[in-house]
Amino acid sequence: MNHSSVLIISDDTEFARTIAARWQSELHVPEITLATSDVWRPASASGHDLVIIGPVRNGKLASILASVSASPGTAAVYVADEAKDVRALQAEFPQLLIVPRQDGWAGTLILVSIEALRRVDAVSRAQRAEHLALASERHATLGRYMLDMRPSVNNALTSVLGNADLLLLEPGQASGESREQIQTIHTMALRLHEIMQRFSSLVSEMRAGEKESQAETEGAARGLVTRP
Repeated sequence: MNHSSVLIISDDTEFARTIAARWQSELHVPEITLATSDVWRPASASGHDLVIIGPVRNGKLASILASVSASPGTAAVYVADEAKDVRALQAEFPQLLIVPRQDGWAGTLILVSIEALRRVDAVSRAQRAEHLALASERHATLGRYMLDMRPSVNNALTSVLGNADLLLLEPGQASGESREQIQTIHTMALRLHEIMQRFSSLVSEMRAGEKESQAETEGAARGLVTRP
């Protein structure tokens, strides 16, 4: 919420000024951007966590409400001048939060807006967690594949190294240029072998860490059970 962004769309400068001033008394003040109906575009809501719509002219209210309500990942609050319009607007735009412009409307608007921003933040964090989980799952799948293929890779490397050693031990079997190429193959195979050894060591360390963590968890659980 510390980095929330709020867009206020209104042609009433006093409306926007009232909201900005009222928000200054809160613990967390978002980044506030003001826009009139003349400069508003359907893509204006993009990049903002919350859009607050106030009085606008030129008959643009319907298009603004429709566009903002359909913007994914953005909450929208409309301050209605007429309380009688609230029910009809809620039926037409079910995703839209509506605050009647009555006594104490500014305070109510801030409370509703803060809650909306919290929900947007919660959804954003949940989506990030889901993406991280998917990435971790892909990495885990790759790790399991490498673990399964480790014996085959080691066998292939042993064969390459063995044949390269035999060729290098018989100087007459290859020309000077060919020997250099064989030596390069031998060196690269050794590097791959070292990488596989490090991978094996890493797997062993991870398994040891998992066992230690599991033992600590089980010990703590037993302590809770046996505690008088």
